[in-house]
Amino acid sequence: MMGLSSRVVRGLQVGSFVNVDDNSGAKYAQIIGVLGWKARRGRVPKVGVGDLVIIAVKRGTPQMKKKVERGVVVRQRKEFRRASGGRVMFEDNAVVLVDDQGLPKGTEIKGAIAREVAERYPKVAGIAAAVV
Repeated sequence: MMGLSSRVVRGLQVGSFVNVDDNSGAKYAQIIGVLGWKARRGRVPKVGVGDLVIIAVKRGTPQMKKKVERGVVVRQRKEFRRASGGRVMFEDNAVVLVDDQGLPKGTEIKGAIAREVAERYPKVAGIAAAVV
């Protein structure tokens, strides 16, 4: 996995509820795990923009409800600093569902995504409405 060009503050954790921002059928989900997390035993994993998470779908189509999926965090409310000195924050927390290879499951993303996600997952950025 590629490193990011900015230092992203991890604004979400396991148990956080997020919006699903693609047209895969899921609308609202909860983060239940983090892929690639290595830390002390008993510590709650934290995630930020560009991290790969495991989510449980809470609201959506009947086929998607109660499913466990992989997702990429594309927006977070907690502001983070870019190398250029600018600070970025979004209005909500959002993920996009991806498969095992990192390809998006949906065909379009309704909102904007962070540039850090576009660096790490170019196929996700290809279907996004805007990259900030």
